[in-house]
Amino acid sequence: MSPREKIEGYLVRLSLSFQEPSSGTWVVTDDQRGLHNLVIALTDSLVIMRMNVMEVPSKGREKLFEELLRLNAADLVHGAYGIDGRQVILIDTLEAEGMGLEEFEASLDAIGLAVAQHYRILSPYRAKA
Repeated sequence: MSPREKIEGYLVRLSLSFQEPSSGTWVVTDDQRGLHNLVIALTDSLVIMRMNVMEVPSKGREKLFEELLRLNAADLVHGAYGIDGRQVILIDTLEAEGMGLEEFEASLDAIGLAVAQHYRILSPYRAKA
């Protein structure tokens, strides 16, 4: 089974709502798992999961970056927070070849759990609408 078929099979087995905007890219939304527009991308040998968490604020950026580093070091089992342009993202990377369902699901769950657990910590840094 190809990594692409494996990922699609896992998404179906886990009863996740997803779209495939292009070959090798899936967008997953599952409110129960706390996943909102989680992008799963398959490269040659990696499965990359990433989700936008919030915009980087204009003020208090340094304090936010320090908090994200603390969370990366102390509170994340899978993945890490990062910055991509003006977005704070949560990202995890798996090896496509040996990836099993349990590892795939653990990464999804860890991302959803991190977003839920860190909401209170990160919400003061969110831009006011």
